[in-house]
Amino acid sequence: MSKQYLVVERPEDWAPFYPSENLITFEDYQQRDPSPDQGVQVINLCRDFKYMGRGYYCSLLAEARGDRVLPSVRTINELSRRRMYTLGLSALDKLVQQKQAHLGKEGAVFTLRTFFGTTSIEELQGLARQLFELFPCPVLESCFKRVGETWAIESVKAVGIHQLVDGQQDEFANALDHFSRQIWRRSRRKKRYAYDLAILANPEEKLPPSGKKALENFVLAGRQIGIDAEIIGKKDYARLTEFDALFIRETTKVDHHTYQFAQKAEHLHIPVIDDTNSILKCANKVYLAELLRDNELATPKTMVLYRDQPLMLEAAIEKLGLPIVLKIPDGSFSQGVFKVNNLAELKETTKQLFQSSVLVLAQEFMYTDFDWRIGVLGGRPLFACKYFMSKGHWQIYNHAETGSRRAGGFTTMAVEQAPPEAVKLAAKACGLIGKGLYGVDIKQSGNRFAVIEINDNPNIDAGIEDLHLGKLCYLRVMEHFFSEMERYRYGQK
Repeated sequence: MSKQYLVVERPEDWAPFYPSENLITFEDYQQRDPSPDQGVQVINLCRDFKYMGRGYYCSLLAEARGDRVLPSVRTINELSRRRMYTLGLSALDKLVQQKQAHLGKEGAVFTLRTFFGTTSIEELQGLARQLFELFPCPVLESCFKRVGETWAIESVKAVGIHQLVDGQQDEFANALDHFSRQIWRRSRRKKRYAYDLAILANPEEKLPPSGKKALENFVLAGRQIGIDAEIIGKKDYARLTEFDALFIRETTKVDHHTYQFAQKAEHLHIPVIDDTNSILKCANKVYLAELLRDNELATPKTMVLYRDQPLMLEAAIEKLGLPIVLKIPDGSFSQGVFKVNNLAELKETTKQLFQSSVLVLAQEFMYTDFDWRIGVLGGRPLFACKYFMSKGHWQIYNHAETGSRRAGGFTTMAVEQAPPEAVKLAAKACGLIGKGLYGVDIKQSGNRFAVIEINDNPNIDAGIEDLHLGKLCYLRVMEHFFSEMERYRYGQK
């Protein structure tokens, strides 16, 4: 039978409740030798959870000892900064609107205290449970704010039991008694497979990395080898605890929910593609240019232009020649990329770009009929494609004329059929980023090969990137995930 500890900061904090043999102070828990037995459960009831405070250290110490603790360090960290939990709260917006009649008809603020995911307000029980799923914590205080006729969650924080009044003390005691008799983390999904994989996708995205058919192929491939893959969306942020890994198949950005999903997956210690490190590194073309240069990987001749140094423009022409390609740091799918043919165009275009970024990347113009795209997974080549330029245009995508997904044609081939120089260069470039899934764009001019960019979530779409490998393409991705989940399970991260 599991041993349970109720850890308080001061013995008098427990005075309103019946004595318990499981009650100890933080100091007692700190000095207690770690239990050799498995299944120690700790309910952290310290007064506050400030960074480096007693509540924080109680959970940190419990996790270090291998005890199961509520709240976890991750929950404490998420509650400490509003920006970290905003996405989770946005997933509850619809439920809040459904329950707004029960949030009070008068006043602009409503405060709700919940105890282990329960409340005495029956109509708000579902909301209380959802809040607990997002932030597993003994006592939560959620503040709702009225904006016009609409209510929204303004803030959520953990509350110490010393702050509870009479009626709330009764609610807490009843909730604790019920919670202590439950399994801490019950599986909400029936385990028919070895692992559960979440695939984050957005059906409304115009240029998704994988379309509907490709996503279905990933799901089918996963089930062949014991992975139950489920397509999830932005609203499912709170459900990540149900899964063993996360696969992001939505265009990633740093200031975006995709990054927050990746961040939460890492906090949960589950494998994720794309991981936050890959998103950060691949999202910024200036960073990539510096990284590739410092590691002596072949690229087009490149300069970084600074907003406050206008004399660099003439120097860029002298170094790079004309025309020059200008890139904003965080563009994708050929967007934010411009070609200038003379000094006047260079001045005008950089003037516009410098309004949103202090740095702009300038590169020599290497015209080719196509770009190589080498897909790399876990450090090994996965697929090879030629993406041809849009007809009459110098890029693969022509955003000025068409909104179609593929403006130019393509040819997919076996990796062995692609030039070995391109494949080796792609693998080296990805080695600078990580061990996830990447797509490296490479230009070939005669015997010269140059890395254009590294994409952290490359396209894998039905009838394009999978054209040579077919279903094996999806199976290899799922096999990679299975291997990663096995490593995480057995502590080989």
